[in-house]
Amino acid sequence: MTLARPAAAPRGLQLERLGRRSYGETLALQTRRRDAVLAGASDCLLLVEHPPVITIGRGGDERHVLQASAPVVRVNRGGDVTYHGPGQLVGYPILDLDRHGRDIHRYLRTLEAMLIDVAGRFGIGAGRREGRTGVWVGNDKLAAIGIGVRRWVTMHGFAINVDDLRPAFRAIVPCGLADSGVTSIREAGGRPVARAVVEAAVCEAFCAHFGYDAVVEPDA
Repeated sequence: MTLARPAAAPRGLQLERLGRRSYGETLALQTRRRDAVLAGASDCLLLVEHPPVITIGRGGDERHVLQASAPVVRVNRGGDVTYHGPGQLVGYPILDLDRHGRDIHRYLRTLEAMLIDVAGRFGIGAGRREGRTGVWVGNDKLAAIGIGVRRWVTMHGFAINVDDLRPAFRAIVPCGLADSGVTSIREAGGRPVARAVVEAAVCEAFCAHFGYDAVVEPDA
């Protein structure tokens, strides 16, 4: 029988801004950080931009890849098919849910609330859609969420479109939802926004919604 780790209030967050990294390299880093958190290390948030890649979650339908316009990788996360690439900010929270309450539904809703907050900082009225994970502006998805959890430590996470990525998303049926489109901060907000500015907004909102009062950024 696996014993639960003692619950503790989340206070410190290790933040790693990775710039542009390949999906495979970042996935390996996620695994190392997860093992460290399982051993008692602080929660961690990785922020990254990937070169073009298409990922398929657990149980995702390969038929939703309409064109292999980028490498296709099947991964151990929830959700169906999504695209990552330049112009998008991807966040991978490696969190011990013993420190946040053992509630995956609550964790997903907190991620959504955090991303809705980020959108609001750029004048965008984003929200939820009943029965569909993610953050939406009308019928268009602004941010996708797909997670994995092992022994109550999270992996994978969220992706928010900063620039107009509609041409890239035409290669797939995003999240398997043929009746929905995608949007971005640039489109929905009516002006271009630097990815670094969105990254700063995500860092601030993430700490606010998950209750961190200290952020540590390791030396490059």
